[in-house]
This record gives sequence, C-alpha cells and structure tokens, in this order.
Amino acid sequence: MIDLHTHSLLSDGALLPSELARRAEAKGYRVIGITDHADMSNLEFVAEAVIRACKDINKNWKIKAIPGVELTHMPLESLKPAVKIARSKGLKLVIIHGETLSEPVIPGTNRYALLAGPDILAHPGLISMEDAKLAAGKGILLEITARPGHSLTNGHVAAAAGKAGAGLVINTDSHQPENLISKDLAEKILLGAGLDKKETARVFANSEKLACRLLDIKKLV
Repeated sequence: MIDLHTHSLLSDGALLPSELARRAEAKGYRVIGITDHADMSNLEFVAEAVIRACKDINKNWKIKAIPGVELTHMPLESLKPAVKIARSKGLKLVIIHGETLSEPVIPGTNRYALLAGPDILAHPGLISMEDAKLAAGKGILLEITARPGHSLTNGHVAAAAGKAGAGLVINTDSHQPENLISKDLAEKILLGAGLDKKETARVFANSEKLACRLLDIKKLV
C-alpha cells in the first residue's frame, strides 16, 4: 500500500509522525506521505517538523515517509504563493484540499488549486470537466479517497478523470490509526467508484510513480 495523504498531530491527526509511520508499516505500507493541514499561519512550522521526522523514519525503518503538506481552506489568492513556500522549505509532496461536499470549501478552490501546481488535488468533490481536463494537462493527480464524507463523490471524480484523461490516486486521508487501510480494501474502493481491474492497477501505478519521483529513486523495494 502507498498512501500519500495522512495527518499527524502536527495538525489534526491523533498520532506522532513516527507512530503514524510505524502503524502504517505494521499494516504493510511501503510508503506514507505525511501531509498535515497548513495555511500561512503554520506552514513553515509544519515543514520543519515533518521534514525532520521523515528523515529520522527513513534513516531507521524500511517504510519510506515523504514530507508533505495539505494546504487547506485558504484564500484562493494565497494558494499559489503557499505552494511556492512549501516547495522552497523542502516539502516534497504538496496536496491542496479540494471542494469536498462534506465541508464548506470556497467555490473555485479546485480551479485555483490546479493553477497553483500541487502534486495532488484531494477529494475534489463535483469537479467540473473543465477542471478535470486542466488537471490532465498539468499532470496533477486527482484523489479517490477512503475517508467518509469526502468519498461521497468518488464515482463522479473517477468518471470525470476517465473522460478528461486525468490521473488518479487513492489515499486514506487518515487522521486516526483505524483510518489506515489494506491494499485489498483500497482496490475494492476503486472498484466501487466504477473503475475496472485494469484502471485500478493504473491508479496504484500512479501512486508508485509519484512516490518514486518524490523519493528520487527508480523503484520501490
């Protein structure tokens, strides 16, 4: 399992980054992205802390931890500058919180997020075909999620991505240890979103390709 969207107690998760990674490793994870919520108030703090934690994890354990961030509920005009700050601080993985139906996300966030240039647009809700095509053109991956509430539009996201030619990934958006899932369950969630076996394999391959690029390796062991 490769999961590129999780949260530790550096934002609203329940676990230290190290315990989050350890619990993920025990469930068979090969890679975990630790992507705590941030805006302009805490972005630099989160970057420094998660980078330090991931370095320690990667030095000592088999699981690979990617330091990242999820830019969340920000003014639309601040998303692009925040992406630049995140990358300048050394964060490898940048996610932007999309227009999920389960939260009052500012309308237009999906479009501004895609223009800001993250790696993944998380739970983009009822994403428009125009925005799905923009994601495809920019090589930004759209998220299928295991998280209740955010997952309400998984079928729509999968269909829009398929029509637009956009890539998909599946993540848990874990906040609690019980949110971590097996690859078998991830596959069932993808099938439930309307993908076939071949498309499901492509989603897993997208996660692996992005993880390898961010870790600067050719292949996961």
